[in-house]
Amino acid sequence: MENMMSKLRNLDAYPKINEDFYSRTLSGGVITLASSIVMLLLFLSELRLYLHAVTESKLVVDTSRGETLRINFDVTFAALPCSILSLDAMDISGEQHLDVKHDIIKKRLDSHGNVIESRPDVIGAPKIDKPLQRHGGRLEHNETYCGSCYGAEAADEDCCNSCEDVREAYRKKGWAISNPDLIDQCKREGFLQRIKDEEGEGCNIYGFLEVNKVAGNFHFAPGKSFQQSNVHVHDLLAFQKDSFNISHTINRLSFGDYFPGVVNPLDGVHWTQDNPSGMYQYFIKVVPTVYTDVSGHTIQSNQFSVTEHYRGTEMGNLQFLPGVFFFYDLSPIKVTFTEEHISFLHFLTNVCAIVGGVFTVSGILDSFIYHGQKAIKKKMEIGKFS
Repeated sequence: MENMMSKLRNLDAYPKINEDFYSRTLSGGVITLASSIVMLLLFLSELRLYLHAVTESKLVVDTSRGETLRINFDVTFAALPCSILSLDAMDISGEQHLDVKHDIIKKRLDSHGNVIESRPDVIGAPKIDKPLQRHGGRLEHNETYCGSCYGAEAADEDCCNSCEDVREAYRKKGWAISNPDLIDQCKREGFLQRIKDEEGEGCNIYGFLEVNKVAGNFHFAPGKSFQQSNVHVHDLLAFQKDSFNISHTINRLSFGDYFPGVVNPLDGVHWTQDNPSGMYQYFIKVVPTVYTDVSGHTIQSNQFSVTEHYRGTEMGNLQFLPGVFFFYDLSPIKVTFTEEHISFLHFLTNVCAIVGGVFTVSGILDSFIYHGQKAIKKKMEIGKFS
């Protein structure tokens, strides 16, 4: 037994020195204190990294298919009334969403940007007790109202009982309404008067679109949209205006759900129009993104980059549709972010490296200072130090 203990004693890599041979110095104490502080700071830094998750990123090819893309938006137009502002979306697959009204909200704003309380649609409208029937006579008390579509009926029994119904029927035919006052429903509802009453107002429009996950565009523009000879056009004649101010502020624009660390470059962007009218275009490259947190919860979202372009026109010369256009395309590369905790063994290894590294470096520094002082002192004693 004693023989084995003796052999183990011989394996001791840390031979002990008798305290009688210790030589403590002031420089050694300073270095010990400084190295202890450094070790403590590095330890706390490593502990913080261990307690908090780190995010690892990776690029992979996006192989998903058949998915939809959610576009969240909140845009304010300082000088474009809500009554003439419309939202359209279309993609390269041929799918179109014209004059979108579902899942969006419009707020009327005054010239100072304050929200205006809702008011009846008929404000400013002339009072007409008996609307014009489809057959040409006025509505009698014992009749059911069926307004004329002014030649835009899809079937003989179709009725257009409001100005909006007539405009929608004209849109489906690819026609434009040149003078709304010639339409009984629009005159009765005070369509042009309402537009005049809202002159100088702005509009805040927000909500979301659910579109196919393919390249496409969505745009905010005045007038009802329709297809004419396979060309997308807007009916601007009804407003009897030569120019439209599309100055706007993008309060928020995102593709998909929020995830930690996402930066949407168009949030808070403001643009003021100098020309009488024009087209403002944003060209967006959407990058699919998957974010997985430490609990394993996955968020399917997107990031994007953007470039901008503006095309202006002169007064009364509308060469192209005035509005704000967002053209988006999708990247074939997907970014994945994964939150992970550092393993305890990795943390322990780093702590040992910190303690051993600082201890070794401080030992080398102490030895250098100690022997340097000793050599200088010896030379001073023999008078050779000058």
